[in-house]
Amino acid sequence: MERLHQYVNSKADEYIEWLIETCNQPSVSAQNRGMSEMKDLVKFFLRKINAEIEEIETDGYPIIYGEINSGKPKTLTFYNHYDVQPEDPLHEWTSDPFKTDIREGQIFARGVADNKGNLISRICAVHAYQQVYKELPVNLKFIFEGEEEVGSPHLKYFATNFPEKLQTDGIIWEGGARGAIDKRPHVSLGVKGICYVELICKGANYDLHSSEAAVIENPAWRLIWALNTIKNEQEEILIKGFYDDVTPLTQKDKQFIQTMDFNEQETKDMYGINSFVKNVSGYELKERLTAAPTCTICGIDSGYTAEGSKTVLPSIAMVKLDFRLVPNQTPERTVQLLRQHLDSNGFEDIEIKQSHGLTPFNTDTEHPFINVVLKSVDNVYKEPPVILRNLAGSSPMSKLLNETSIPAVQIGVANTHSNYHAPNENIFIDDYIQGIKVTANVINNLG
Repeated sequence: MERLHQYVNSKADEYIEWLIETCNQPSVSAQNRGMSEMKDLVKFFLRKINAEIEEIETDGYPIIYGEINSGKPKTLTFYNHYDVQPEDPLHEWTSDPFKTDIREGQIFARGVADNKGNLISRICAVHAYQQVYKELPVNLKFIFEGEEEVGSPHLKYFATNFPEKLQTDGIIWEGGARGAIDKRPHVSLGVKGICYVELICKGANYDLHSSEAAVIENPAWRLIWALNTIKNEQEEILIKGFYDDVTPLTQKDKQFIQTMDFNEQETKDMYGINSFVKNVSGYELKERLTAAPTCTICGIDSGYTAEGSKTVLPSIAMVKLDFRLVPNQTPERTVQLLRQHLDSNGFEDIEIKQSHGLTPFNTDTEHPFINVVLKSVDNVYKEPPVILRNLAGSSPMSKLLNETSIPAVQIGVANTHSNYHAPNENIFIDDYIQGIKVTANVINNLG
């Protein structure tokens, strides 16, 4: 593959220009801004590698499906998304988020890390392979959606209605990063799920004078009492049956967790904290981060919170919670258990409003596709990889793959300080070029 690596180096400026062109095109799905233009741009770049392209219409933004049939026995698929987050707050950017800026070896633009850098790097890898070796050793498929940043509402539709398009020997998923400081590439085999709910507690028909609190129940206090039954100070979730479905870690799972190089002091300094929960460190910290379910209060709203004082007894209180779920837990089961828990503790009146949910997804750690990817990583990087059983966050992997046995692995061009969804989103040029080479090696090694 040395010839290919040299070719990628020689084409680096052109491949960077391809990325710049996509990043300069806004594609904010939440605001329907630039989506049609970005869709056409994605198809333009797929034509550069002679992919057969199909535009699959949905009630939202179309899924762009591409295919290169080389007549080989193995098939590799790339999942990516062409939409990005809004750029707000604009005043915190040091350059225009939709006018790509390159400085000191880094590329700054909205979407460069999430996910246009990965999307274009896959296309560049195929292009380089075709130019150097002419014939591809595998069949290739591309699933590029435009709704990942708004919850991928039509990805399940694609999986259900186009099963033949989903058939593959492995998927390189959209994420992936490299350590910003230690430069170790991250290889992820899955994601946690999520169950997001609102708990709503109602009191009187309208806010009252606080003197009435002597005889009228305060929904804010009642909601706090309910929350105290859900989780204790030892960070244990007290909902009966919540942990029953959790799949125990295998020995290989634990070996992968051990590969994480988590800089505890640097993280504490960056966040301005003195310790982690329960003062965990070492292996226990890494296991909690990647393999433990959580319950998080994301926000609370009740009564008067503006400047000055207002003696009021609020009529309603609301809290937003998210549960991060691990393999074998589901959002539906979590809501059911939460309802039973509240009822059994005397809080039948508290309403649960489910916002959204994603099922966890994990690739079987024994699947041979993992070794293909790890070999490809070793072909390119000097640094040993960090192998993540799953990310601490969530992704729509389950919507596409839950009814299949298809393995999905995340490798990518971002870095651990890429500022995903935040101002000054960035990637390193070197990571982008190396990412192209890794993808080309996956193509080669799978073949």
